[in-house]
Amino acid sequence: MIEIRKFLPLILLGVLLLLVFSMCGTYNKAVEKDEKVKKAWSQVENQYQRRADLIPNLVNTVKGYANFEQSTLQAVVEARANATKVTIQADDLTPENIQKFEQAQGALSSSLGRLLAVAENYPDLKANQSFLGLQTQLEGTENRISVERKTFNEVVNEFNSYIRQFPTNLFAGIFGFSPKGYFQATAGSEKAPEVKF
Repeated sequence: MIEIRKFLPLILLGVLLLLVFSMCGTYNKAVEKDEKVKKAWSQVENQYQRRADLIPNLVNTVKGYANFEQSTLQAVVEARANATKVTIQADDLTPENIQKFEQAQGALSSSLGRLLAVAENYPDLKANQSFLGLQTQLEGTENRISVERKTFNEVVNEFNSYIRQFPTNLFAGIFGFSPKGYFQATAGSEKAPEVKF
C-alpha cells in the first residue's frame, strides 16, 4: 500500500500531461480545420467579386441599345450594390450570416437572369461580340461560384463534424470554436420546372 502512495504523484502528473498533450493536439487540429474554412470562404468571395466586377461592363454594353428596358438595368445595378454591401468576416460564418449573404447574391442572380432574358428580344445586342463575351464570362463565373460553394460546404462539414465529436466537443467551446453555416439550396429548387408545349 505504501508503494502505491509513493507513485501516486507521478501517476497524476502522467495523467495531467496526457490530458494537456491531448488538448494541444485537439486545439491544433481544430485551428487547421478552421483555417481551411476561412480559405474556402475566401475563394467563394473571390468568385462572387469576379461576378460583381463583370456586371458594370455588361450594363455599359447593354446601355448602348437605346430601347433597352431601363428598369431591368436599374434592377441589376441596385442588386449589385446591395450584394456588395453584404459581407461576412471569415470568423463570423454563422448560418444566419450565410443566409443573408446568400439572399443578397440570389437577388443579384435573379436580376442578371432577367437582364439576359430581356436581351433575347434584341437581336443586335445578341450579336454584339462584347455582350457575348461578357455573357460567356458570367456563365463561367456562375460555374466557378457553384464549385467554390460546394468546396466550402465540404470543408465546413469536416470542421463541424470534428468539433462535435467526443472528446473534441468538450474542448471546442472552451477554445471558442463553434459550428459554421452552410450554403443551402435556393427555396423551390427541389421542384422540377414545369414545361408546357
